[in-house]
Amino acid sequence: MIKSRGGAVQPLRVIYLGTPDFAVPGLERLVQGGYDVAGVVTQPDRPRGRGQKPGVSPVKACALKLGLPVHQPERVADPAFIEAVRALAPEAMVVVAFGQKIPAPLLTLAPLGCINVHASLLPEYRGAAPIHRAIIDGRRETGVTTIYLDEGWDTGDIILQRRVPITYEDTVGALHDRLAEAGAGLLLETLAAITRGEAPRTPQDESRASYALKLTNADGAIPWSRDAGAIHDLVRGMNPWPGAYTWYEGVLLKVWKTQPVSGGSEPAWSQPGEVLAVDRDGILVATGRGRLRLLEVQPEGGRRMSGADFSRGRRLEAGTYFTVKTL
Repeated sequence: MIKSRGGAVQPLRVIYLGTPDFAVPGLERLVQGGYDVAGVVTQPDRPRGRGQKPGVSPVKACALKLGLPVHQPERVADPAFIEAVRALAPEAMVVVAFGQKIPAPLLTLAPLGCINVHASLLPEYRGAAPIHRAIIDGRRETGVTTIYLDEGWDTGDIILQRRVPITYEDTVGALHDRLAEAGAGLLLETLAAITRGEAPRTPQDESRASYALKLTNADGAIPWSRDAGAIHDLVRGMNPWPGAYTWYEGVLLKVWKTQPVSGGSEPAWSQPGEVLAVDRDGILVATGRGRLRLLEVQPEGGRRMSGADFSRGRRLEAGTYFTVKTL
């Protein structure tokens, strides 16, 4: 909230820019918190699914449900769109996983600034895939950060941060949802601090900066020569998208759930990717260091199933191999 010139308390007027599921909780919390959301900006409708029918973004669906006006410019740098936003007279702008770079005229349009919620503890994991990369790297903690957007990629001054633990079983899907909720809460704290004139502004330490580049299908290829723990982290960091995978007798196999196996050791003669045993718990595979059990897999064109079911259907035996090939 912010006081008007007459002394009456008026809702802070905000423009919200976001597109995917991660940005939905922030929009919902703004409305629940009594903020005046003057407009919601999201990406244009795109073909989705097998039928490639035009589909709305999660943020658009949420905005329509809440009765908020929606804008879908092809380019937010379009002068006509910038003027349309100016006419709405926002006091602050909020950007959460929007999908386009915000041009300088928009960054400086709102008097209280352009605020971004990012899914990492900046300056670590700047870029498009911070949740995936934190899990793939085996981190045990990440978080959310609010910053004043500038013309760089996630380089603006830090306002607030909140830490979020990563469990050894977390997938991207599970961690994504916790971070989205944490980010929504931090957004409200940030806006409240800004309107009180009490928001900190801390430049990022460039010496600590790291980047989480956008993932490709090639990133999902399981490198059996790595240790079992690192492969387990890769599988979790690719679930639910784009999915870790391997190959068995020429068949593409997505791997959705694994378990590093402690105790004992693989035979000295075993090779990375070699099937060591098949039992009711799954498929035990040798890695570069340690053993990994495949608990849930999905053959190309098929459904998800337990490793045990896959092994029975394929008559998989010890001594056969999973191979590495990128898509």
